[in-house]
Amino acid sequence: MKRLGLLTFLLLFLFAFPKVGEAASADGAKIFLDGEQLNLSSGVKVANVKNNILIPIRVVSENLGYKVKWDKASKSIAVLNDSKTVKMVVGSPTAEIDGNPVSMGMTPMLNGSTTLVPLRFVSTEMGMDVKWDNLEKAVYLSSEGSQNDPGAQPANPVTGNDIPANPVTTVPPLSGDPSALATIDGISFSDNRLMVAVTGNSVAPKVFTMTNPDRIVIDLPNTEFSGNFINNNMLDSGNKGTLSVTGYPDVQEIRYSLFSNSPSTIRVVIALTGAKNYAVTNMNDGMIVVDLNATSTDPGTVPVPPIGSSGKKIVVIDAGHGGSAPGKIGYSNTQEKDFTLAMALKVGALLEKQQNIQLVQTRTEDKSVGLSERAKLANDVNATIFVSIHGNGFHTSTPNGTETLYTRDSSRQLADIVHKHLIKATGLKDRKVKYQNVAVTRETKMPAILLEIGFLSNQAEEALMLDEEFQYRVAQGIVDGIMEYINLQG
Repeated sequence: MKRLGLLTFLLLFLFAFPKVGEAASADGAKIFLDGEQLNLSSGVKVANVKNNILIPIRVVSENLGYKVKWDKASKSIAVLNDSKTVKMVVGSPTAEIDGNPVSMGMTPMLNGSTTLVPLRFVSTEMGMDVKWDNLEKAVYLSSEGSQNDPGAQPANPVTGNDIPANPVTTVPPLSGDPSALATIDGISFSDNRLMVAVTGNSVAPKVFTMTNPDRIVIDLPNTEFSGNFINNNMLDSGNKGTLSVTGYPDVQEIRYSLFSNSPSTIRVVIALTGAKNYAVTNMNDGMIVVDLNATSTDPGTVPVPPIGSSGKKIVVIDAGHGGSAPGKIGYSNTQEKDFTLAMALKVGALLEKQQNIQLVQTRTEDKSVGLSERAKLANDVNATIFVSIHGNGFHTSTPNGTETLYTRDSSRQLADIVHKHLIKATGLKDRKVKYQNVAVTRETKMPAILLEIGFLSNQAEEALMLDEEFQYRVAQGIVDGIMEYINLQG
Protein backbone atom coordinates (compact mmCIF):
# COMPACT_ATOMS: atom_id res chain seq x y z
CA MET A 1 0.00 0.00 0.00
CA LYS A 2 1.34 3.41 -0.91
CA ARG A 3 2.44 5.36 2.17
CA LEU A 4 0.93 8.85 2.15
CA GLY A 5 3.42 11.51 3.16
CA LEU A 6 6.51 9.55 2.12
CA LEU A 7 9.06 11.42 0.09
CA THR A 8 8.50 11.93 -3.59
CA PHE A 9 12.22 12.50 -3.67
CA LEU A 10 13.09 8.93 -2.81
CA LEU A 11 12.75 7.59 -6.36
CA LEU A 12 15.40 9.97 -7.59
CA PHE A 13 18.13 7.59 -6.66
CA LEU A 14 17.02 4.48 -8.55
CA PHE A 15 19.74 5.32 -11.02
CA ALA A 16 23.48 4.88 -10.59
CA PHE A 17 25.57 7.66 -9.07
CA PRO A 18 29.35 7.84 -9.33
CA LYS A 19 31.04 6.09 -6.48
CA VAL A 20 32.53 8.80 -4.25
CA GLY A 21 34.09 6.70 -1.54
CA GLU A 22 33.78 3.47 0.35
CA ALA A 23 30.89 3.43 2.80
CA ALA A 24 31.26 1.61 6.08
CA SER A 25 28.22 -0.60 6.41
CA ALA A 26 26.30 -0.78 9.67
CA ASP A 27 26.14 -4.58 9.66
CA GLY A 28 22.84 -6.11 10.72
CA ALA A 29 20.93 -2.82 10.54
CA LYS A 30 17.16 -3.07 10.30
CA ILE A 31 14.76 -0.72 8.56
CA PHE A 32 11.25 -0.03 9.84
CA LEU A 33 8.55 1.73 7.81
CA ASP A 34 5.65 3.00 9.95
CA GLY A 35 6.57 0.43 12.58
CA GLU A 36 6.82 -2.54 10.22
CA GLN A 37 10.23 -4.08 9.60
CA LEU A 38 11.15 -4.31 5.92
CA ASN A 39 12.68 -7.47 4.53
CA LEU A 40 16.03 -6.36 3.12
CA SER A 41 17.26 -7.97 -0.07
CA SER A 42 20.51 -9.84 0.03
CA GLY A 43 23.49 -7.47 0.28
CA VAL A 44 21.40 -4.40 1.19
CA LYS A 45 22.87 -2.58 4.19
CA VAL A 46 22.61 0.77 5.92
CA ALA A 47 25.91 2.69 5.74
CA ASN A 48 27.81 5.12 7.94
CA VAL A 49 30.01 7.51 5.94
CA LYS A 50 32.06 9.92 8.04
CA ASN A 51 29.36 9.86 10.72
CA ASN A 52 26.61 10.46 8.16
CA ILE A 53 24.00 7.70 8.14
CA LEU A 54 22.82 6.73 4.64
CA ILE A 55 19.95 4.43 3.71
CA PRO A 56 19.52 2.23 0.60
CA ILE A 57 16.95 4.06 -1.47
CA ARG A 58 15.58 1.10 -3.37
CA VAL A 59 14.38 -0.53 -0.15
CA VAL A 60 11.85 2.29 0.26
CA SER A 61 11.21 3.00 -3.41
CA GLU A 62 9.88 -0.50 -3.96
CA ASN A 63 6.91 0.50 -1.78
CA LEU A 64 6.08 3.56 -3.88
CA GLY A 65 4.62 4.11 -7.36
CA TYR A 66 5.69 7.53 -8.59
CA LYS A 67 6.42 8.34 -12.24
CA VAL A 68 10.09 8.68 -13.14
CA LYS A 69 11.69 10.23 -16.23
CA TRP A 70 15.35 9.60 -17.06
CA ASP A 71 17.31 11.72 -19.55
CA LYS A 72 20.44 9.81 -20.46
CA ALA A 73 22.06 12.69 -22.37
CA SER A 74 21.98 15.14 -19.45
CA LYS A 75 22.05 12.44 -16.76
CA SER A 76 19.04 14.09 -15.17
CA ILE A 77 16.14 12.48 -13.37
CA ALA A 78 12.62 13.82 -12.91
CA VAL A 79 10.17 12.40 -10.39
CA LEU A 80 6.54 13.47 -10.66
CA ASN A 81 3.35 13.05 -8.75
CA ASP A 82 0.13 15.06 -8.75
CA SER A 83 1.62 18.00 -6.86
CA LYS A 84 5.41 17.96 -7.09
CA THR A 85 8.23 17.66 -9.62
CA VAL A 86 11.72 16.85 -8.41
CA LYS A 87 14.76 16.96 -10.69
CA MET A 88 18.34 15.95 -10.12
CA VAL A 89 21.56 15.67 -12.09
CA VAL A 90 23.69 12.58 -11.48
CA GLY A 91 26.54 13.21 -9.07
CA SER A 92 25.38 16.68 -8.00
CA PRO A 93 24.77 17.50 -4.31
CA THR A 94 21.99 19.89 -5.36
CA ALA A 95 18.43 18.81 -6.09
CA GLU A 96 15.78 20.94 -7.77
CA ILE A 97 12.34 20.82 -6.18
CA ASP A 98 9.59 22.56 -8.14
CA GLY A 99 12.28 24.63 -9.83
CA ASN A 100 14.04 25.70 -6.60
CA PRO A 101 17.60 24.45 -5.94
CA VAL A 102 18.02 22.59 -2.65
CA SER A 103 21.36 21.36 -1.29
CA MET A 104 21.46 17.82 0.04
CA GLY A 105 24.60 18.45 2.06
CA MET A 106 26.13 15.06 1.25
CA THR A 107 26.00 13.56 -2.23
CA PRO A 108 24.16 10.23 -2.55
CA MET A 109 26.48 7.44 -3.51
CA LEU A 110 26.63 3.98 -5.01
CA ASN A 111 28.13 1.36 -2.71
CA GLY A 112 28.48 -1.80 -4.75
CA SER A 113 25.05 -2.24 -6.29
CA THR A 114 23.24 -0.21 -3.63
CA THR A 115 22.28 3.47 -3.99
CA LEU A 116 22.47 5.30 -0.67
CA VAL A 117 20.68 8.49 0.47
CA PRO A 118 21.73 10.77 3.39
CA LEU A 119 19.18 10.56 6.20
CA ARG A 120 19.51 14.19 7.27
CA PHE A 121 18.47 15.54 3.88
CA VAL A 122 15.56 13.14 3.65
CA SER A 123 14.40 14.21 7.09
CA THR A 124 14.88 17.99 7.05
CA GLU A 125 14.18 18.94 3.45
CA MET A 126 11.29 16.69 2.55
CA GLY A 127 9.36 16.32 5.79
CA MET A 128 9.83 12.62 6.45
CA ASP A 129 10.39 11.45 10.00
CA VAL A 130 13.61 9.42 9.71
CA LYS A 131 15.56 8.33 12.75
CA TRP A 132 18.65 6.22 13.44
CA ASP A 133 19.00 4.21 16.63
CA ASN A 134 22.71 3.53 17.11
CA LEU A 135 22.25 1.02 19.92
CA GLU A 136 19.74 -1.09 18.01
CA LYS A 137 21.39 -0.41 14.63
CA ALA A 138 17.98 0.38 13.15
CA VAL A 139 16.49 3.02 10.87
CA TYR A 140 12.91 4.15 11.58
CA LEU A 141 10.95 5.78 8.77
CA SER A 142 7.55 7.32 9.50
CA SER A 143 5.17 8.71 6.92
CA GLU A 144 3.02 11.76 7.73
CA GLY A 145 0.73 11.26 10.70
CA SER A 146 2.52 8.17 11.98
CA GLN A 147 5.16 9.83 14.15
CA ASN A 148 3.31 8.78 17.28
CA ASP A 149 3.10 5.15 16.22
CA PRO A 150 4.75 3.30 19.12
CA GLY A 151 5.98 0.67 16.72
CA ALA A 152 8.06 3.30 14.95
CA GLN A 153 10.02 4.13 18.08
CA PRO A 154 12.92 2.14 19.54
CA ALA A 155 12.38 0.76 23.01
CA ASN A 156 15.88 1.09 24.46
CA PRO A 157 16.45 3.48 27.39
CA VAL A 158 18.58 6.54 26.76
CA THR A 159 21.13 5.81 29.47
CA GLY A 160 24.23 4.35 27.89
CA ASN A 161 23.20 5.14 24.30
CA ASP A 162 26.18 5.71 22.04
CA ILE A 163 24.93 8.75 20.10
CA PRO A 164 27.13 9.47 17.06
CA ALA A 165 28.26 12.99 16.20
CA ASN A 166 26.02 13.39 13.18
CA PRO A 167 23.04 11.05 13.03
CA VAL A 168 19.36 11.68 13.45
CA THR A 169 18.67 9.79 16.69
CA THR A 170 15.48 8.51 18.25
CA VAL A 171 15.44 8.86 22.04
CA PRO A 172 12.49 7.54 24.07
CA PRO A 173 11.13 9.27 27.19
CA LEU A 174 13.80 9.47 29.86
CA SER A 175 11.55 8.32 32.67
CA GLY A 176 7.94 8.31 33.77
CA ASP A 177 5.12 9.94 31.85
CA PRO A 178 6.59 12.01 28.95
CA SER A 179 3.64 14.41 29.12
CA ALA A 180 4.87 15.51 32.56
CA LEU A 181 8.25 16.65 31.21
CA ALA A 182 9.07 19.98 29.65
CA THR A 183 11.59 19.90 26.78
CA ILE A 184 14.81 21.85 26.35
CA ASP A 185 14.73 23.03 22.73
CA GLY A 186 17.79 25.27 22.56
CA ILE A 187 20.75 26.60 24.56
CA SER A 188 22.59 29.69 23.38
CA PHE A 189 24.85 32.44 24.73
CA SER A 190 24.72 36.05 23.53
CA ASP A 191 25.18 39.50 25.07
CA ASN A 192 26.76 37.84 28.13
CA ARG A 193 23.50 35.99 28.78
CA LEU A 194 22.72 32.29 28.77
CA MET A 195 19.35 31.62 27.15
CA VAL A 196 17.52 28.30 27.49
CA ALA A 197 14.43 27.74 25.32
CA VAL A 198 11.79 25.56 26.99
CA THR A 199 8.52 24.06 25.73
CA GLY A 200 5.84 22.47 27.88
CA ASN A 201 5.21 22.62 31.60
CA SER A 202 6.53 25.44 33.77
CA VAL A 203 10.12 24.92 34.85
CA ALA A 204 11.54 26.26 38.11
CA PRO A 205 15.33 26.38 37.60
CA LYS A 206 17.65 25.85 40.54
CA VAL A 207 20.67 28.09 40.10
CA PHE A 208 23.77 28.07 42.32
CA THR A 209 27.54 28.57 42.17
CA MET A 210 30.44 26.18 42.68
CA THR A 211 34.13 26.90 43.11
CA ASN A 212 37.49 25.31 42.25
CA PRO A 213 36.93 26.06 39.42
CA ASP A 214 34.30 28.82 39.44
CA ARG A 215 31.07 27.99 37.69
CA ILE A 216 27.34 28.71 37.69
CA VAL A 217 25.12 25.64 37.72
CA ILE A 218 21.54 25.65 36.41
CA ASP A 219 19.45 22.58 37.19
CA LEU A 220 16.19 22.26 35.23
CA PRO A 221 13.97 19.68 36.97
CA ASN A 222 11.29 17.69 35.14
CA THR A 223 12.88 18.35 31.75
CA GLU A 224 14.38 16.35 28.89
CA PHE A 225 16.20 17.27 25.70
CA SER A 226 13.80 17.61 22.77
CA GLY A 227 14.28 15.48 19.68
CA ASN A 228 15.33 18.55 17.67
CA PHE A 229 17.92 19.47 20.29
CA ILE A 230 19.42 15.97 20.25
CA ASN A 231 19.44 15.83 16.46
CA ASN A 232 21.25 19.17 16.13
CA ASN A 233 23.75 19.14 19.00
CA MET A 234 26.77 17.06 19.84
CA LEU A 235 25.92 14.65 22.67
CA ASP A 236 28.28 11.91 23.81
CA SER A 237 27.30 8.46 25.06
CA GLY A 238 26.59 9.94 28.49
CA ASN A 239 24.18 12.50 27.03
CA LYS A 240 26.62 15.35 27.62
CA GLY A 241 27.51 18.21 25.28
CA THR A 242 29.46 21.46 25.15
CA LEU A 243 28.75 24.91 23.74
CA SER A 244 32.00 26.79 23.13
CA VAL A 245 31.92 30.53 23.79
CA THR A 246 34.23 33.13 22.24
CA GLY A 247 34.47 36.87 22.76
CA TYR A 248 33.35 36.79 26.42
CA PRO A 249 36.35 36.94 28.82
CA ASP A 250 34.31 35.80 31.83
CA VAL A 251 33.17 32.54 30.25
CA GLN A 252 35.27 29.55 29.21
CA GLU A 253 32.53 27.27 27.92
CA ILE A 254 29.01 26.04 28.58
CA ARG A 255 28.30 22.39 29.32
CA TYR A 256 24.94 20.60 29.38
CA SER A 257 23.89 17.08 30.28
CA LEU A 258 21.19 14.76 31.49
CA PHE A 259 22.12 15.06 35.16
CA SER A 260 19.49 12.79 36.66
CA ASN A 261 16.94 10.26 35.45
CA SER A 262 14.75 10.31 38.54
CA PRO A 263 13.51 12.95 38.49
CA SER A 264 14.57 13.76 34.95
CA THR A 265 16.83 16.82 35.27
CA ILE A 266 18.89 18.69 32.68
CA ARG A 267 21.95 20.47 34.09
CA VAL A 268 23.63 23.42 32.36
CA VAL A 269 27.00 24.67 33.65
CA ILE A 270 28.60 28.02 32.82
CA ALA A 271 32.35 27.49 33.28
CA LEU A 272 33.84 30.83 34.40
CA THR A 273 37.31 32.33 34.46
CA GLY A 274 36.53 33.73 37.91
CA ALA A 275 33.69 34.46 40.33
CA LYS A 276 30.84 36.30 38.63
CA ASN A 277 27.51 37.84 39.66
CA TYR A 278 24.38 36.80 37.85
CA ALA A 279 20.61 37.26 37.77
CA VAL A 280 17.92 34.83 36.67
CA THR A 281 14.86 35.75 34.64
CA ASN A 282 12.11 33.16 34.36
CA MET A 283 8.71 34.45 33.29
CA ASN A 284 7.46 30.98 32.30
CA ASP A 285 7.19 32.32 28.75
CA GLY A 286 9.46 29.72 27.14
CA MET A 287 12.78 31.42 27.84
CA ILE A 288 15.00 31.16 30.92
CA VAL A 289 17.81 33.74 31.04
CA VAL A 290 20.88 33.73 33.28
CA ASP A 291 22.34 37.23 32.96
CA LEU A 292 26.02 37.79 33.75
CA ASN A 293 25.62 41.57 33.41
CA ALA A 294 24.14 41.81 36.91
CA THR A 295 25.88 43.92 39.57
CA SER A 296 24.91 41.51 42.35
CA THR A 297 23.83 37.90 42.50
CA ASP A 298 20.12 37.48 43.07
CA PRO A 299 18.95 34.14 41.68
CA GLY A 300 15.28 33.58 41.20
CA THR A 301 14.40 37.27 40.84
CA VAL A 302 14.45 39.75 37.97
CA PRO A 303 16.87 42.53 39.00
CA VAL A 304 18.08 42.94 35.43
CA PRO A 305 15.44 43.75 32.80
CA PRO A 306 14.77 40.81 30.46
CA ILE A 307 15.57 41.02 26.77
CA GLY A 308 13.54 43.72 25.08
CA SER A 309 12.34 45.58 28.18
CA SER A 310 15.07 48.24 27.88
CA GLY A 311 13.30 49.79 24.89
CA LYS A 312 16.02 48.66 22.51
CA LYS A 313 15.08 47.00 19.23
CA ILE A 314 15.96 43.31 19.22
CA VAL A 315 17.62 42.17 16.01
CA VAL A 316 18.21 38.45 15.48
CA ILE A 317 20.98 37.64 13.00
CA ASP A 318 20.91 34.06 11.76
CA ALA A 319 23.99 32.46 10.20
CA GLY A 320 22.50 29.84 7.92
CA HIS A 321 23.37 26.13 8.25
CA GLY A 322 26.28 25.09 10.49
CA GLY A 323 27.77 22.01 12.12
CA SER A 324 26.63 18.87 10.34
CA ALA A 325 24.63 20.91 7.78
CA PRO A 326 27.20 22.53 5.45
CA GLY A 327 24.65 24.09 3.09
CA LYS A 328 25.62 24.79 -0.52
CA ILE A 329 29.00 23.54 -1.75
CA GLY A 330 30.97 26.20 -3.60
CA TYR A 331 32.89 26.12 -6.88
CA SER A 332 36.13 25.31 -5.04
CA ASN A 333 34.42 23.04 -2.48
CA THR A 334 33.86 25.82 0.03
CA GLN A 335 30.94 25.34 2.41
CA GLU A 336 28.09 27.78 2.79
CA LYS A 337 28.08 27.44 6.59
CA ASP A 338 31.56 29.00 6.82
CA PHE A 339 30.61 31.97 4.64
CA THR A 340 27.37 32.64 6.51
CA LEU A 341 29.10 32.57 9.90
CA ALA A 342 31.80 34.98 8.74
CA MET A 343 29.13 37.35 7.43
CA ALA A 344 26.90 37.07 10.51
CA LEU A 345 29.78 37.84 12.87
CA LYS A 346 30.68 40.95 10.87
CA VAL A 347 27.06 42.13 10.82
CA GLY A 348 26.80 41.45 14.55
CA ALA A 349 29.94 43.44 15.34
CA LEU A 350 28.50 46.46 13.50
CA LEU A 351 25.09 46.16 15.15
CA GLU A 352 26.64 46.04 18.61
CA LYS A 353 27.86 49.59 18.03
CA GLN A 354 24.27 50.80 17.64
CA GLN A 355 23.01 52.13 20.98
CA ASN A 356 19.34 51.38 20.29
CA ILE A 357 19.93 47.79 19.12
CA GLN A 358 20.10 44.61 21.18
CA LEU A 359 21.75 41.85 19.18
CA VAL A 360 20.85 38.17 19.37
CA GLN A 361 22.64 35.63 17.17
CA THR A 362 21.43 32.09 16.48
CA ARG A 363 25.00 30.82 16.33
CA THR A 364 28.46 32.32 16.77
CA GLU A 365 30.40 29.15 15.99
CA ASP A 366 30.28 26.12 13.71
CA LYS A 367 27.43 24.22 15.36
CA SER A 368 24.17 22.65 14.24
CA VAL A 369 21.02 24.65 14.94
CA GLY A 370 17.64 23.33 13.84
CA LEU A 371 15.31 25.47 11.74
CA SER A 372 12.65 25.36 14.45
CA GLU A 373 15.24 26.35 17.07
CA ARG A 374 16.15 29.47 15.09
CA ALA A 375 12.54 30.56 14.74
CA LYS A 376 11.71 29.72 18.35
CA LEU A 377 14.66 31.75 19.64
CA ALA A 378 13.50 34.81 17.70
CA ASN A 379 9.90 34.36 18.85
CA ASP A 380 10.85 33.77 22.48
CA VAL A 381 12.95 36.95 22.74
CA ASN A 382 10.15 38.89 21.01
CA ALA A 383 12.53 40.07 18.29
CA THR A 384 11.84 43.20 16.29
CA ILE A 385 13.25 41.69 13.09
CA PHE A 386 14.91 38.47 11.97
CA VAL A 387 17.59 38.38 9.24
CA SER A 388 18.97 35.06 7.97
CA ILE A 389 22.20 35.15 5.94
CA HIS A 390 22.88 32.58 3.21
CA GLY A 391 24.92 31.89 0.09
CA ASN A 392 23.27 30.49 -3.01
CA GLY A 393 24.32 27.56 -5.17
CA PHE A 394 23.36 25.43 -8.14
CA HIS A 395 24.63 22.33 -9.95
CA THR A 396 26.12 24.50 -12.70
CA SER A 397 28.31 27.60 -12.39
CA THR A 398 26.07 29.77 -14.56
CA PRO A 399 23.51 31.32 -12.12
CA ASN A 400 24.64 34.50 -10.38
CA GLY A 401 23.37 37.45 -8.42
CA THR A 402 21.86 38.63 -5.13
CA GLU A 403 18.29 38.08 -3.97
CA THR A 404 16.20 38.61 -0.83
CA LEU A 405 13.43 36.22 0.21
CA TYR A 406 10.38 36.79 2.38
CA THR A 407 7.31 34.70 3.21
CA ARG A 408 4.75 36.84 5.03
CA ASP A 409 3.33 40.14 3.76
CA SER A 410 4.43 41.86 6.98
CA SER A 411 8.03 41.16 5.98
CA ARG A 412 7.90 42.77 2.53
CA GLN A 413 8.89 46.29 3.60
CA LEU A 414 11.91 44.98 5.50
CA ALA A 415 12.88 42.90 2.48
CA ASP A 416 12.61 45.86 0.09
CA ILE A 417 14.67 48.20 2.29
CA VAL A 418 17.45 45.77 3.15
CA HIS A 419 17.66 44.50 -0.44
CA LYS A 420 18.10 48.08 -1.70
CA HIS A 421 21.23 48.46 0.42
CA LEU A 422 22.39 44.87 -0.13
CA ILE A 423 22.36 45.03 -3.92
CA LYS A 424 24.31 48.28 -3.81
CA ALA A 425 26.91 46.71 -1.50
CA THR A 426 27.41 43.48 -3.47
CA GLY A 427 27.43 45.07 -6.92
CA LEU A 428 26.10 41.77 -8.29
CA LYS A 429 23.19 41.04 -10.58
CA ASP A 430 19.88 42.05 -9.01
CA ARG A 431 17.73 38.92 -8.69
CA LYS A 432 15.09 41.01 -6.89
CA VAL A 433 12.98 40.53 -3.79
CA LYS A 434 11.05 37.25 -4.00
CA TYR A 435 8.36 35.42 -2.12
CA GLN A 436 9.41 31.95 -0.98
CA ASN A 437 8.00 29.58 1.61
CA VAL A 438 11.07 29.23 3.81
CA ALA A 439 10.81 27.73 7.31
CA VAL A 440 12.69 30.43 9.23
CA THR A 441 10.81 33.29 7.55
CA ARG A 442 7.50 31.46 7.82
CA GLU A 443 7.61 30.34 11.44
CA THR A 444 8.94 33.58 12.91
CA LYS A 445 6.31 36.01 14.15
CA MET A 446 8.16 39.26 13.40
CA PRO A 447 9.24 40.69 10.02
CA ALA A 448 11.76 38.13 8.76
CA ILE A 449 13.90 37.87 5.63
CA LEU A 450 16.51 35.57 4.13
CA LEU A 451 19.43 37.08 2.21
CA GLU A 452 21.07 35.11 -0.61
CA ILE A 453 24.25 37.18 -0.93
CA GLY A 454 25.53 35.50 -4.09
CA PHE A 455 26.23 32.14 -5.73
CA LEU A 456 29.08 30.17 -4.20
CA SER A 457 28.75 27.80 -7.17
CA ASN A 458 29.76 30.64 -9.51
CA GLN A 459 33.55 30.89 -9.70
CA ALA A 460 33.70 34.69 -9.89
CA GLU A 461 31.09 35.29 -7.20
CA GLU A 462 32.64 32.74 -4.85
CA ALA A 463 35.98 34.54 -5.07
CA LEU A 464 34.25 37.81 -4.18
CA MET A 465 32.22 36.31 -1.34
CA LEU A 466 35.34 34.89 0.31
CA ASP A 467 37.09 38.27 0.16
CA GLU A 468 37.24 40.03 3.55
CA GLU A 469 36.81 43.51 2.06
CA PHE A 470 33.69 42.37 0.20
CA GLN A 471 32.29 40.81 3.38
CA TYR A 472 32.81 43.98 5.41
CA ARG A 473 31.19 46.09 2.68
CA VAL A 474 28.18 43.78 2.46
CA ALA A 475 27.88 43.61 6.25
CA GLN A 476 27.72 47.40 6.36
CA GLY A 477 25.07 47.38 3.64
CA ILE A 478 22.94 44.90 5.62
CA VAL A 479 23.27 47.01 8.76
CA ASP A 480 22.40 50.20 6.84
CA GLY A 481 19.23 48.50 5.61
CA ILE A 482 18.33 47.24 9.07
CA MET A 483 18.83 50.68 10.63
CA GLU A 484 16.77 52.42 7.93
CA TYR A 485 13.90 50.00 8.58
CA ILE A 486 14.23 50.34 12.39
CA ASN A 487 14.23 54.14 12.20
CA LEU A 488 11.15 54.14 9.96
CA GLN A 489 9.29 52.06 12.52
CA GLY A 490 10.09 54.50 15.29
